Amino acid sequence: MSLLYMLVVIAVLAVLIVLMVGLGGFTTGGEFNRKYANKLMRWRIILQAVAVVLILIFIAVRGS
Repeated sequence: MSLLYMLVVIAVLAVLIVLMVGLGGFTTGGEFNRKYANKLMRWRIILQAVAVVLILIFIAVRGS
């Protein structure tokens, strides 16, 4: 497996982890949700952008 492929996998897994933590906090509510909901949303958006860029780079490299 190439390094770029592994970076894509890691980025997608990071998005999944942040998403699941955010959903868990949202469903339970409470202090954790009030304190970290916006931070987790920001991290998810940033990680999604990184993952999409890496996927596009991977597709471009594999296509050539």
